[in-house]
Amino acid sequence: MTNSTATAKNAVKSMLDTLPDDISWEDLQYHLYVRQQIEAGLADESAGQLIDSDEMKRRLAEHRNRREGHSV
Repeated sequence: MTNSTATAKNAVKSMLDTLPDDISWEDLQYHLYVRQQIEAGLADESAGQLIDSDEMKRRLAEHRNRREGHSV
């Protein structure tokens, strides 16, 4: 067993303690999904794989211009 598995297991145990006893399977899956996405985002940040809003706007404008047949 790896440390990340043990860490994930402990995180799930802690999460379960904070959720209501009558939580549905669907709601539980949602909470796990959100936690997974947050962890992935934090890992991307640590790896320097994020871009700022201005760069994202520039990329979207460039993509839009290519789709519409304009040169950039």
